[in-house]
Amino acid sequence: MTDFLQPAADCPLCPRLVEFRQNNQVKFPHFHNGPVSPFGPLNARLLIVGLAPGLKGANATGRPFTGDYAGDLLYSTLKKFGFARGTYAKRPDDGLELIDCRITNAVKCVPPENKPTGDEANTCRPFLISEFAAMKNLSAILCLGQVAHQAMARTFGQKLSALKFSHQARHKMDNGITLFDSYHCSRYNTQTNRLTTEMFENVFTDIRAHLDRHSA
Repeated sequence: MTDFLQPAADCPLCPRLVEFRQNNQVKFPHFHNGPVSPFGPLNARLLIVGLAPGLKGANATGRPFTGDYAGDLLYSTLKKFGFARGTYAKRPDDGLELIDCRITNAVKCVPPENKPTGDEANTCRPFLISEFAAMKNLSAILCLGQVAHQAMARTFGQKLSALKFSHQARHKMDNGITLFDSYHCSRYNTQTNRLTTEMFENVFTDIRAHLDRHSA
């Protein structure tokens, strides 16, 4: 039994996502094709929140950011900054281990065209809230993209107009947790240079400095 709420393997809550899942189960029978569970320890001080599983990434492998380009950049950066160890080989049994870091998604199931609706994000939010509440050592949250940022802002009960998303922004919440923003590490963002490796690493430099300042 877990310490937080998770969707069922055949979660029925979002009709559009259920239909897409069922279609993928026929097209890709060897894929995970279900809600993707978080990765990393619950006692971590850093929580990374992504958008949703990628069709041929996490939806295929069953582990967040595993099997697609976004994972290549994310996991190499986590290793560089001491948040992961081992070898990332794009599969859930590669032995990669997260250190003081946990990864989850605002929406647990893969959406068509990688674009969840606002209603789907709202429906999935109780799982995110429950997970967040179970992380007793949490000090920093990294939101990858605007959808993740908005999900966490609503989780904190904040108005979106008061909590603007921008790359490398940070927002200190009333409970002392700091929200960090980054453009999503997707292939599209990196190929168009909206997000460079240096820009992404700058965010992790800020996060590492924050955790070092607040270490016990």
